Order: sequence, then structure tokens, then C-alpha cells
Amino acid sequence: MENPARIYELLLDYANSDTRVTEVNIGLVWTVCKAQHTGLAMSPGIPTRTLPWPGTLSGKTVAELAGWITDWEPYKATVAMAAINCSLNRYELPSGITLLPDPDNPNLAVFDHFLPRLQGKKVVVVGRYPGIERYADQIDLHIIERQPQPSDYPDPACEFLLPDADWVFLTASSITNKTFPRLAELARHATTVLMGPTVPWLPELHEFAIDYLAGIEVIDPVKLHQTAAEGGGVRIFENAVRYRIVDLTPNNSMTWLKSQIAQDYIDRQQLNLAMEQWYGAGKKGRFPEFDRLSQVTAKLSRMDSSYKRLWDVHSNTTPNQMPT
Repeated sequence: MENPARIYELLLDYANSDTRVTEVNIGLVWTVCKAQHTGLAMSPGIPTRTLPWPGTLSGKTVAELAGWITDWEPYKATVAMAAINCSLNRYELPSGITLLPDPDNPNLAVFDHFLPRLQGKKVVVVGRYPGIERYADQIDLHIIERQPQPSDYPDPACEFLLPDADWVFLTASSITNKTFPRLAELARHATTVLMGPTVPWLPELHEFAIDYLAGIEVIDPVKLHQTAAEGGGVRIFENAVRYRIVDLTPNNSMTWLKSQIAQDYIDRQQLNLAMEQWYGAGKKGRFPEFDRLSQVTAKLSRMDSSYKRLWDVHSNTTPNQMPT
């Protein structure tokens, strides 16, 4: 299993964008970041009277806000996660299953989808989803929650419940609050679904023993922004977003990663051409986009390493048998 803490390096790789943020809205339940695309993250749910930055976030680059993902201050990390998802949403979504939710419980579509496979299994859900108690009499259900209700388990129970679980549904807000590395490690022997609107669409998540991504696709960004700004929670699933499930088999992850490598390769080629033209025109000094070129090159190198690891798993070959 990949070092779980590396998830933050990957997130910063994908969010290294100089695109300017046009709007950030920190709603009661959801935080929305808007640039060329829209990104979503679950708000901290921790009361605060003031924040230090109101009026200053719009106009910053996606990369500037994304850099807060390693911060321990929950609101900064949440804004960063929304900015990262904003950047990731520039890529085409991977192939998968789009869920058509039950109108009465649209936020539970993921559990409805997997329910037939959960019979007779020990199921641990990290994060309480509104209405999830409906499954308590159908499966062996254990809920771990940071702010537990009477029937929930508190955070420390993860050390005892996750290693013996057959299925783990892990909230993606664990990435924001920095519990993901330990939770992913504890759940590595289970079939693990990383889920929720905070899910970053990263093919490399397979390396962290994640078997499925159950994230969202935005179908109406205007409605999403309005609903989040007005304090909406599960209502975003009614007409603004819908769940999409991606099976992170090595083959699927390779196909998905290969398409992203191709897109970034084009970016690097364009930057190389721009640098050649810069110096070909007789200009002196450092190429203005040199840092960006270096970052894209480093990212491509890491993506290539991830692809090779996936290839080894998929084909059971040694690295020297890798195709060029």
C-alpha cells in the first residue's frame, strides 16, 4: 500500500493551476469554489465567529488556495479542498455508473447501490449520512462519527472496527481533516468506498487501497451554488449534483490515468514551445513559465511511476517488461 500521507502531494500536483478563482462560498454544509469549473467540499461544521480572509479569496489562483490543504485550520483546509476539486473537474470524468437516486433519500444512492453485496458482511461507515439508520435492520452496520449520536461510535473506535470490517464506506472529508492516512491504512483489508461530494477524482487513489470512488458530477453549477449558499445539505442531490461510482480496478485506473497523462503531456509540449519562442525571440532572463514547466514535468514523472505500479499489478510483470 502506498504511503497514505502522499495523498496530499498528489492533490497539490493536480491543483497546480494559475487559474484565478472567481468566487468562494463557505456555506453551512458545503463550501463551493468557482473558477473555470466548480469544486465542492464539506464545510467543517465547527462554529466560528470570524475568519481572517473575507473579501480576499476571489482573485487568488487555484494553486494559492489549494496550498492550504496541509493546514490544520479546518476552514483553510476546506477552502483548499474545494479549490482542488475545482481544478480536478477540468478533466473528463472517468467511466463509471451514474446513480439515479431514490427521490425520498437521494443522498443514500451509494448505499442503495451496494446494499445487495453487504448482506452478511460487517459494514463500517465513517461519517454519519442523514437517513442511514434505515439500513440498521438490514445489515451489520457500524457508524463512526466525530460528533456521535447515541447509536454511533466515536472516532477512537476506528482502531477496533476497521481492521475487522468487510466493507468500509469512508467519507472523503477525512482527507480534509487529515484522518484519511490512518483510516485508509486501517481499512486496507476491507473493500473500501471513498465517498461523498468531497471526493477528489484521482485515479491514483487505487494505490491507497481504495476500491471504489463514489463522488459527484455537477449537473447544475448555478443551482449548486445557490443551494449551498442558502445552507443546503442533502438538497444538492435533488437537482444540482448526482453520484457517480468508479471501480478502481488496476485496468480502469490505468485507462483513466493514461488519459490524464496525455492531457498533461500536451500542456508540457505547449510550455516547451512557448519557452523556445521566448528565447528564440532574443529575450533575456528566465522564461516566465519556467516554474510551471518544472511542476508539470515533475507531475508527469510521478504519474508515470503510478502507471507503472498499476501495470505491474494488472499484468503481474516486472518493471523491465513495461511497454515504452
